[in-house]
This record gives sequence, C-alpha cells and structure tokens, in this order.
Amino acid sequence: MAAITTSGGVLDVNSPEICVVLSERATQSAPITRREIAATTQISAVGSLKGALAAFKSALEPLRTTEAFQTRSAKVADAAFFSVTADDTAAAGHYDIEVVDLAQSHQLASNLFLAGSSTSVGHGDLSISLGTDSFTVSIPPGGATLAKIRDAINSAPGNTGVQATLLNSSGGARLILTGAQTGVGETIKVAASGGDGGLNQLVYDPLGVKALSQLRPAQDGKITIAGFDVTSSSNVFTDAVDGITITAKAETKEDASIGLDVAVDTTAISNRIQTFVAAYNGLQSTLTRLGGYNPATQVAGALLGDPLLRGIQNQARRDLSDPVAGLTGAYATLATVGITTTATGTLEVSTSKLNAAIAADPAAIARLFGSEDGVAARMYANAERRLATDGDINGRTQSLDKELKGVANDKAKMDLRLAQIGARFRKQFVALDGLLTKMQTTSSYLSQQLSSLPKIG
Repeated sequence: MAAITTSGGVLDVNSPEICVVLSERATQSAPITRREIAATTQISAVGSLKGALAAFKSALEPLRTTEAFQTRSAKVADAAFFSVTADDTAAAGHYDIEVVDLAQSHQLASNLFLAGSSTSVGHGDLSISLGTDSFTVSIPPGGATLAKIRDAINSAPGNTGVQATLLNSSGGARLILTGAQTGVGETIKVAASGGDGGLNQLVYDPLGVKALSQLRPAQDGKITIAGFDVTSSSNVFTDAVDGITITAKAETKEDASIGLDVAVDTTAISNRIQTFVAAYNGLQSTLTRLGGYNPATQVAGALLGDPLLRGIQNQARRDLSDPVAGLTGAYATLATVGITTTATGTLEVSTSKLNAAIAADPAAIARLFGSEDGVAARMYANAERRLATDGDINGRTQSLDKELKGVANDKAKMDLRLAQIGARFRKQFVALDGLLTKMQTTSSYLSQQLSSLPKIG
C-alpha cells in the first residue's frame, strides 16, 4: 500500500491505526448490504406473486356465479334477413321469424326545375317539420335559387333531421327531402308563408296540398314471430322476446319464415373454463419458481419456505379437491368434467369430456363452479381476500418496505459514525504531522550545530 507524505515526513498507511479506519466501513456495511439485498429480492418476489394471483382472480371472474353460465348463443338459419343477439335472460328454444316490412324514413321530391340548380324558385319562409319537431327556414330574395334553398335548409338552426339534396338530370334538377329517422311517426311536412309565393312549389301536407311527390313513405318495421305481428319504429326489435334483440336486414318472401335457435353457449363456457385452467397453471408455475429449489444449479427461490407462499399454495389445492357442498350427480367434481391434477400440481383438461359434460348438464357445471361453495366462487373469494388492501400480501409488502427504510436509517447512522471516526483520525494525523515537522526542524538545527563544531584531529 502506498504511503502518505506529510510536511514533516512520511506516514505509513499500513499502520494499525489507519488499517482500522479503512476496514471499519467494510465490517459495518456487510450485514447492512445483505439485509438490503434480501429485502429487495423479496419485494420483487412478492410483486410477482401478487401479479400471478391477480391474473388468476381475473380468470375466475366469469365463473364465480351460476348466472355467469347462462350465456346464450343465437343461430339464424339465414343471416341475410336478420341478425340476433341474446343475453342471459333469453329462454332457450326455436322461433320462426318473418320480416314483413323494413322500417324506412320519409322522402319527398319536388317537380323538375328545367333550369337546374340555378332556377329562381321564390323567397319567403319555409316551415318544415319531422314528426313532432319543426324548424323555420327564411329564404331572402337574393337566395331564392334551388341550390341556395337546399343550403339554407341544411344549415338552418334547429334543423331536426331533414336532409336536402339535389337530384340533377339532363332535363333539370329536383329538390329531394329525406328524414333522418325511420318510423311511421317521422313524416315530413312543408308549409310556405310570406314572400312572392314561389315557395308554394315546395309545400307538402299529407292531408292537404302536396306540391312535392312522395318517393318513400315513412314506415315502421314489422316482423312476425310464431305468427304474431311485432312492430318497431326502427329495424331493431328489442322487446319482441325477452332477452333477444332482432335486427331486420331484408324482407322475407310472403309466408316464408326463417328459423332462430337460442341455446346455452357451450363454446363460451368451455373457453372460460379452459382459461381458468391456464391461469391456475400460470399461478402454480410462479409458486414453484418462487418457492422451489433447483438441485442442479443449487439456487433456491426467493420465497423458499415462506409461510405466505405455502398458505396460498395449500389453499388453492384444498379449493380444487374439497367437494362442493350440496352438489350430487354425475358432475360433482372437477375430475368428472375432465379436469385432473398432474404429478407436478398443474391441471390438465380433456376438452371432449368437458364439452360433453357442459352439453349434457350445463346447470350442474354452473353449480360446480359458480354456486356459493363452488370451485371458482371460493377460489375467487380467497384470492380477493389476499389481494385486498388489508390482505396478507400488502401486509408483507409494507413490512418489507419498512425493512428497507430501516436499512436506509442504518446506512445513515453508519456513515455518521465513520465520519466521526475519520474526523478523529484526521485530527490525530494533523497532530502527528505537526510533531514530525517540529522533529524535522530540530533535526536540521542539530545537524547545522554539529557541522559547525571544530573537527577533531
């Protein structure tokens, strides 16, 4: 080790005093560093455990109630005529449906204006209504052309949904008015007042003057279900059958019905259960990694032997194996529906056996998973309890955070102690340096005095 040169001489850093100062930090910091590494490693491990348990809880969500197994599928014999969605309240069964009329919006057209869009029609006020709503359009003398009337209607404040367009042809142009809403109650009416009377060419009253021609009447949608008529102001029928929404697309031939079959959606239920199996295996993989030991690498998991991890693992195994209270029959355990436990603790599923069980008795599968004591219901409740703000996982995280704060405090105390030791040794070093300086001065003086003495002989 190098020496320290002073004004008075050279101080050996290998001296016992200096070695004590240099080794003090290593001696005191080693256990603190070990505590810090252990706490940081466990915080990361508990975070991984929390994430895996949260993912597993999410996979249990669609299985934890019997109502969740009421998912329905709706199949239409010919989807070109109507589409269907069915919610959990829809009764399974077969329905014969006929689309008699499609709902449509009202559409009117003016007579042909030979001069096209630049034709001067007239000025004044147009009062236009769509159903029970109305608005007024004022046409000034300078804005009386067909094109400007179109623009004035479309930009009028309070326009309730009447779209004006021009239909141009080789013989001239026509003003087209189209309602935005379908249904028999959404009829367009147009009245003119004031001005030069030219706007009378655009009036329309279903019960009076009809200067405009009707291209398409306002019409309700109409279907028949099992021979009974059902109407709607749109092409969507939401109250015809409980839990079923029908959207008409095209009219069927007269007396030609299209079949609709509503049934339990076995595919959706099977997919949810398979997602549960995959999530459980993912949780088990995390538990094994965090709590296991690899003899080949001699590396232990960060939570090996930890009571929190063991508690989660043992609870999950009990939830899988314990019988469901009050459940009897052919499908009372996971094994009877094709879900078994492997030698490594993971689950495997026989898709064919699971699908057969769902098709044979969907109510029993719902009770197995989603009843009050069902497999998914109790596993969800236990996961939710552990993940809660006052649960044991957050409790462990808070404890580890407290440990890290303690490490930081111990580091600060150590730094303070070492600073005090350093200051003391520096003071001693300065004193020693001064002493060496004086001794060197004295030595020089004595050397000079001795050199001035007469030489003997």
